[in-house]
Amino acid sequence: MNDQKQLNRWRLILGSQSKDQISFGGEGFRAMESGIGCEDLEEALDFLYSREYGEDVRREGGTGASRLTTAGWITKIRRLFPKETVEVLERHALERYEMQELLTDKEVLEKLEPNQELLKTILQLKHLMKGPVLDTARRIVRKVAEEIAEKLNREIRRSLLGSLDRNTPSHVKSMRNLDIRKTIRRNLSHYDPEEKRLVLEQVYFSSRTRKYNQWRVVIAVDESGSMLDSVIHSAVMAGIFAWLPMLDTRLVIFDTQVVDLSAHLEDPVETLMSIQLGGGTYIAGALQYCEGLIENPNRTMVILVSDLCEGGSIGGLLGVSRDIIESGAKLICLTALDRDANPVYDRRTAQRLADLGAHVGAMTPEMLGDFMGKIMQ
Repeated sequence: MNDQKQLNRWRLILGSQSKDQISFGGEGFRAMESGIGCEDLEEALDFLYSREYGEDVRREGGTGASRLTTAGWITKIRRLFPKETVEVLERHALERYEMQELLTDKEVLEKLEPNQELLKTILQLKHLMKGPVLDTARRIVRKVAEEIAEKLNREIRRSLLGSLDRNTPSHVKSMRNLDIRKTIRRNLSHYDPEEKRLVLEQVYFSSRTRKYNQWRVVIAVDESGSMLDSVIHSAVMAGIFAWLPMLDTRLVIFDTQVVDLSAHLEDPVETLMSIQLGGGTYIAGALQYCEGLIENPNRTMVILVSDLCEGGSIGGLLGVSRDIIESGAKLICLTALDRDANPVYDRRTAQRLADLGAHVGAMTPEMLGDFMGKIMQ
């Protein structure tokens, strides 16, 4: 029985091309205990992966069995496979096999799993959409953007809405607010010398003091194709900043041109759908535009989100960066991250910017919020 299960698995891996060499047998490979047989699994996998052999899997009619439609395939894989597997299959369909009909057919698009990978693909192919399909895409963009915002909002607001006030006790008992020094000092009388143990009768926490002295934050995001994940998070993050009372937020995106999206910050859909991916990269030009938005340098942060691969003159980039820093404004360079959250950027340019006094590094939203909070103090 185990041997037959292994053969069934190999048949699924190799696909229907191997039917003359390997046949399904035994009680059949059951998926998710739902009575689904090997043939169902093979049909769903063949619909996608037969493209490796150049087959026109979309044709219908003829003397063979009827073929799945794209909409039927989406329905089927959702019934056959767990969510994580469905997302992998959908990603392969879009990225590896360029099945653009997934995004140009309203019925199919509505069945896709809303997630960040789908959002990225919509942003890349939105020029192919129109009418009801575009309306559906915008709903997906809003849903995914709101999910990302919900996560980022918790991290950013916790970091930015105040600094620790060591003089005022807090009723919020969290490790983030723990006043360890006060806790030890107030409990020293309960130290057990024999056990060499400090007994804590009371644990003290610090409150947060809110600050409303407004700072201007200018976020400049490189919209070249490799920066897509960073563009999405930056756009959503800027929208969160726009709601915070201590920040006056501006958002610009750039390639060789600069587009100011500050007017759309409160609507993440408009912000994201305005992104035009690809093209060259002219960081110096973007920073020159940002420099023009600086009114009070001592209360301004310019946040550059880029892989720092400058398409123009490095001298020009360093020159405008020096001007921003010497004006008294803070220049923060957030480097791009790959899918595994590893920094991907031009390290030589990063070092030269750091030598000028820019703050350069990869930061999570919470780390950025903490860093900004320290600057604002």
